[in-house]
Amino acid sequence: MHLSLNLISGKHKYLFGSMVLLLISVICVAFSVEDKADFDMARREILLRRIGHELLLQSGDVKSRVLPIKKIAENEYQIRFEKDFTFLPDSLVNITRRLLAKNPLAPDYVVNVLNCADSSVAYGYAISKNKKNDIVACIGRTQPKACYWVNIKFKPTGINTTTKGYLLGSLPFLAFVGFVFLRSVKPRRALSDAGNYTADMLTLGTAWFDVKNRKLIIKGKTIGLTGTETRVLRIFALSPNETIERNRLQKEIWEDEGVIVGRSLDMFISKLRKKLEADPNINIVVIRGKGYKLAIND
Repeated sequence: MHLSLNLISGKHKYLFGSMVLLLISVICVAFSVEDKADFDMARREILLRRIGHELLLQSGDVKSRVLPIKKIAENEYQIRFEKDFTFLPDSLVNITRRLLAKNPLAPDYVVNVLNCADSSVAYGYAISKNKKNDIVACIGRTQPKACYWVNIKFKPTGINTTTKGYLLGSLPFLAFVGFVFLRSVKPRRALSDAGNYTADMLTLGTAWFDVKNRKLIIKGKTIGLTGTETRVLRIFALSPNETIERNRLQKEIWEDEGVIVGRSLDMFISKLRKKLEADPNINIVVIRGKGYKLAIND
């Protein structure tokens, strides 16, 4: 039946289109989040260079360079310097607190000052969003002039995991959506759910049913239909070769008018049978004890 095939095809197209749109939306959101994360990371590295710059100024060095920031782990960076310098722990703590307060990705971090020669820790401290958890010791003690690296390790924020999760986590969700839609793409379900189908032309075997203009076209012959005949035939046309219960027909045709007419249905069925006689392959048959069926022999 052309109608059932069209409905199923429509379901598949709707499913495909919905999944494509959903996938595009997920990817756009993921890249948007990733772009923001990349921007925030670049801003963080500039702040780290600023820390190195101010640390040198505190030591009286206004000429030597802060070398490029080195990323040594997922959330850990190293500030390196061109020349040896000395520093006050108080100054280093205050500089990092002040500058990293501008970085929304760095509420918690650990700072270790390493000796370049053997990577031993010359000084270290930990800063937390909750100041009660700060660990700062040995302030007020000037450190000797030497070659130092400053390692700053930030508490993971979950940004990378979240970004990847948008893409990876969306796959099972898309699969679930596909499963739900595919479950609904069954011929009987598609046909029974077509009560609101608004197609103007329906096919009944070799006949055409013009719903909008209330007429049948059988073998080139046009047969007019009344409004009630059109409504009755439309219900059959949307569920060909399936038994339609008598109660359903009565309710769908007359209940909106506030009255359900019993024997009127038989009269309209009889009139439709006569109008369908022009095509011997189409007939409305009685299913005893149940209702009626539009039998179509292709």
